[in-house]
Amino acid sequence: MWSSLITSYCSYHRIFRLSLSSLPADLFSNAQPPRSLKPVDIRTVLDHMGKPESGPRIEWIPSTTRSEQTSSCYVYWRTPSEWADVLYGWVDETGQKGAVLTVYEIREGDAVMSRDWRDMDEGLLRRVLNVLVKRGKAQIFGQEENAGVKFF
Repeated sequence: MWSSLITSYCSYHRIFRLSLSSLPADLFSNAQPPRSLKPVDIRTVLDHMGKPESGPRIEWIPSTTRSEQTSSCYVYWRTPSEWADVLYGWVDETGQKGAVLTVYEIREGDAVMSRDWRDMDEGLLRRVLNVLVKRGKAQIFGQEENAGVKFF
């Protein structure tokens, strides 16, 4: 039930990434009756959601230091493969095959303002684009902010 609640909540609020240090106030707590999950229990729920037999519905984002436990995760209300299908459908539908778009345009451009992936976490978007690269449907040029994507 928790997995379904979390993915539904994140889908509704268009949340692509959760951080244990700044969770939405109403996701793991109730005003009436007053109750909430403790941080250790939240971590247990999210760990369960990350297991292969659970989908996985989250993926922990590696910490920048080895001594720190990872505290942020991508929430897969759609998996990267499902997002790749949606994004490529838009590319096909709008005649973008053969075009080169920047990562910025794909995330925040005027043409995507009504799309579910707008403002997607850039790390997650790059995972999605890598799915399309592996399928032979896209190629990524350049690095970071200057990256462009050509769709086939």
